Amino acid sequence: MSGEEKRSWILGSVAIASYLTYLLVLLLTDLSYAPVLAGVVIGSIVVSILLHIAATLRGPREPKDERDREIAVFGDNIGQAFIVLGGVVALVLALARGGYFWIANALYLGFILSAVFGTVAKVCAYRYGLPGRRAW
Repeated sequence: MSGEEKRSWILGSVAIASYLTYLLVLLLTDLSYAPVLAGVVIGSIVVSILLHIAATLRGPREPKDERDREIAVFGDNIGQAFIVLGGVVALVLALARGGYFWIANALYLGFILSAVFGTVAKVCAYRYGLPGRRAW
């Protein structure tokens, strides 16, 4: 498994874990969503950075090649669609005078779905090749 594929797994895993943590804390406590959301986002950024550092220190130093760059662009393009979708939903909620809770959660879910589906696309591309191309 290449270093870039490991980083993709880290991003997807941290995104899923942070969203599940957010949902569990909201459902099981009486805390307001804003500090919980801020704490989970900051915590997931810190955890992600630490895991990326650990993965980099543990593995051999590999230069990025053309395949890694193409896969990164492919996964990022898929992930960006969910960021846009979350932004559009948040905009519609704001125009409809929806509550701050729903607007913030639409944006956060867009970020999470972006990370998860971008990761899935990258891992599939590493394992099976890019669509429309022969496997590497």
